[in-house]
Amino acid sequence: MDSVRIPQAETDEHTLLIDGMTCASCVTRLERVLRKVPGVLDASVNLATEKARIQSTGVPVSALISTVQKAGFDAHVDPTARLPVGDSFVPESSLPESSPAESSLVGSLSYIPGIFSALRSLRASSSLWPVVLSAVLTIPLLLPMIGMLFGRDLMLPGWVQCALATPIQFWLGARFYRAGWHALKAGSGNMDLLVAIGTSAAYGLSVYLMLQHGSHAHLYFESSAVVITLVLLGKWLEARAKYQTVAALHALSALRASEAIVRRDGIDLRVPVEAVQLGDTLVVRPGDRVPVDGIVIDGDSHLDESLLTGESLPVPKDVGDRVTGGAINQEGVLTMRVTAVGNDTMLSHIIRSVEDAQAAKAPIQRMVDKVSAVFVPVVLLISVITLIGWAWLSGDWQQALLHAVAVQVIACPCALGLATPTSIMAGTGVAARHGILIKDAEALEAAHSIRAVAFDKTGTLTEGRPSIVKIKGITMNDRDVLQLAASVQQHSDHPLAKAVMQKASEEAVVAALTHNARVLPGRGVQAVLDEDTIYLGNARLMTELAIDTTPGMQFATEQESAGRTVSWLAARDPSGCRIVGLLAFGDTVKPSARDAIERLKALGICSIMISGDNDGATRAVAQAVGITEFHSQVLPGDKASLIAQLKKDHGIVAMVGDGINDAPALAAADIGIAMASGADVAMYTAGITLMRGDPVLVADAIIISQRTYAKIRQNLFWAFIYNLVGLPLAAFGLLNPVIAGSAMAFSSVSVVTNALLLSRWRPGN
Repeated sequence: MDSVRIPQAETDEHTLLIDGMTCASCVTRLERVLRKVPGVLDASVNLATEKARIQSTGVPVSALISTVQKAGFDAHVDPTARLPVGDSFVPESSLPESSPAESSLVGSLSYIPGIFSALRSLRASSSLWPVVLSAVLTIPLLLPMIGMLFGRDLMLPGWVQCALATPIQFWLGARFYRAGWHALKAGSGNMDLLVAIGTSAAYGLSVYLMLQHGSHAHLYFESSAVVITLVLLGKWLEARAKYQTVAALHALSALRASEAIVRRDGIDLRVPVEAVQLGDTLVVRPGDRVPVDGIVIDGDSHLDESLLTGESLPVPKDVGDRVTGGAINQEGVLTMRVTAVGNDTMLSHIIRSVEDAQAAKAPIQRMVDKVSAVFVPVVLLISVITLIGWAWLSGDWQQALLHAVAVQVIACPCALGLATPTSIMAGTGVAARHGILIKDAEALEAAHSIRAVAFDKTGTLTEGRPSIVKIKGITMNDRDVLQLAASVQQHSDHPLAKAVMQKASEEAVVAALTHNARVLPGRGVQAVLDEDTIYLGNARLMTELAIDTTPGMQFATEQESAGRTVSWLAARDPSGCRIVGLLAFGDTVKPSARDAIERLKALGICSIMISGDNDGATRAVAQAVGITEFHSQVLPGDKASLIAQLKKDHGIVAMVGDGINDAPALAAADIGIAMASGADVAMYTAGITLMRGDPVLVADAIIISQRTYAKIRQNLFWAFIYNLVGLPLAAFGLLNPVIAGSAMAFSSVSVVTNALLLSRWRPGN
């Protein structure tokens, strides 16, 4: 029976900001209910960013928000993608002049409202007044303990203790009841449920004792009040710390310009940046931010790109140079032609990549999610066993209940849910500030175990700007060889083609008109001139064409031995195909290339070079940078299979490249690392992008990955150790609820603070 192909519906991705999550169990529960919605393909919830990302087909966002609300949380659409849009064009001549400093400041501040709007849920959760009020009401309840230190009896009457503890329990602590109730309705548990049950037990026991034995009975109101106060304090400190983990994203978002100066019909108009279109001509004054990506068509200046690329020094820009939106123009007026707007700009790509990396879950988080799914029920079971065990052994139900409460309080899984995402947020954020763009959490986690790095040669270890150093005519003079080569290469963007055209321009050689030009991947190019087919490529191409290379072999051997790249120029006419000349190209090794290889060696990582160039040129570069293993004359299609072999030989392998022909190898490697100065397809294929073409950043990317993964392991260790040590201590009666509450609050804060230490990392450390 023939199968019927069902058309695939378009996949939508929604990002919701979630209010009310408190621990890893909340994350697990929310993911479960979202995935049950018909049409939802996947849902990922991040406790640290307080965001949910949902992939679905045909599910309205209102239905997703309703599902989240039924689960006991508040939700609204992430507003970060919304930018303020103006409604009119203002002639530039009518605008008041401002100083460069003022222009830069206005450009920086104009986006701040959007940033804080995007983080309003985080700000709301970090309100301090409930903590202060709860502390004020709790302090009098602690007077008896303070008085005991000085031999004084400061015990308050029972009704006063009850009056102080009641608003803490049922007003300031109402959030725990609400969230705990929703968790119960969903057949799950969370931190709030543990706190609500534990403190209610202590509060209820105190009320019972007060009614049974009078106002001066030994009561436990201070236990429930202190626990709630400490939990509120811990959540406030945690929210404050989490806010700092997204500082890099705030800084990147602040780079977005809100307005641009467009030149139309000779008139400069100031328009909202959303009104800028491809091909528009923009004017960028000193002190202004470059609104979008483009190419300089007039003027020269220096741009501060430090927050985009990590480059500390201003970068010179002249006619023909690319400029990136978000950079600050220094001293000159630039006129630019727009090449990318909106989500297609480099800045938008960077922000989106950082957001994706911070919102994604590392593979190690899957283990945490599995533990979280059963954690609260197990804790409740241990608590019941503790209650029954102590009551049976000692006969003291009051003390048994307090031990059971301590078990519930110490076991709150807040730190468990924060251990991984806060480390990832801090690691990707500090990496982005220094020009290392990490696409996802899997790349960040995998990079720490890299054992070998394979480098492309041209544009990665070399400057990628080769120049013609020698021309050899065989059947024609050198000038005619240059003209014929320029005629074939005039429509190519390959670095060697640019070198040919640059030389032709310097020699005032005009390229002839050709047609049917096409690229021969890994071999060269061909085009038709008049009735002849012209070929320009490497020795492999000449072999495939069965051309006799004897006339140029001596020249080629000499140049390749000197580390140069040789291109053969051949022509086919009715009489046959013959060599007409050769061109030798020289490229410069990047100044930092050798240092990059030495740093990788110090990390115990093997460096390998892969190139489509000849053996002599490849060997010369390898020796210059200190690489002992290299592979030459590798076709683009063969790079991926070579990477597969290297993975068998070395283990985890990273590939570093910058060209279109590197994309298959970048995808085949365990980790692809692309140079942002190269082709866009390489950047989209790679898991890590280096925002400036400095190979030293490869070692830095691996180091920040190692540091981040170390923080994840440290945080998970501390999160588990609090519970593994605290639970038995509480169950055996060695922790009272007050100490348990303090330890639980400290665990969350310590995990987030430990992750924030990553922000102190600097390249080269």
